Amino acid sequence: MSAPEVRVLVVEDDPVAADAHALYVGRVPGFTAVGAVHSLAEATRVLERTRVDLLLLDLALPDGHGLRFARGLRAAGHPADVIVVTSARDLSVVRESVSLGVVQYVLKPFAFPTLRERLLRYAEFRATAAGEAAGQDDVDRAMAALRAPRPAELPKGLSAPTLDRVAALLRSAPEGLTAAGAAGAAGISRITARRYLEHLVDTGRAGRTPRYGQVGRPELHYRWLAAAGSVSKV
Repeated sequence: MSAPEVRVLVVEDDPVAADAHALYVGRVPGFTAVGAVHSLAEATRVLERTRVDLLLLDLALPDGHGLRFARGLRAAGHPADVIVVTSARDLSVVRESVSLGVVQYVLKPFAFPTLRERLLRYAEFRATAAGEAAGQDDVDRAMAALRAPRPAELPKGLSAPTLDRVAALLRSAPEGLTAAGAAGAAGISRITARRYLEHLVDTGRAGRTPRYGQVGRPELHYRWLAAAGSVSKV
């Protein structure tokens, strides 16, 4: 008998990001999105009337902080698990999340494979943590299911801090950027900027289109993809 689907509620104040995250959830076998809401008040109403197994919870909501909401759920004995989805990189926030039993902490921006991997690990945890442990090995196996693998290595010559800087520049440019524009803003060469922009395209976080001028070859124009889960705040 197959396990029941994990019912997920997306709590994210940015409507585009919320819809993207719900779409991502629906693409992972064994998971279904029961809704995408944009405030803690809306989340509370959904939790009161429908079964939710897992929250994809942003932290900075218009009517409060996500971790305070998670703490309230725990105090009330609500069984839903929480995956934090945020751009908050403060490790004190990570520690507080762990203390509240948050099962995963996913940094924005991310592409679909990142969330899929976290959800599949959560599903494995649910499966291995059912029933009673026969011994320490069963406990270790259940806990290990939530541990993320080592981050995928960047292509040779790319660095994570520079990638973060280029990605942030692209996210903050609604009209997009050329390699030359990104290079000037990031303080790197045009060729280097293009490598980072092309990596963002290859990983599904950016798109590119040629723009034709009056003479010469077309110039590639890069834009951040909303479906990559981009949100500029926590």
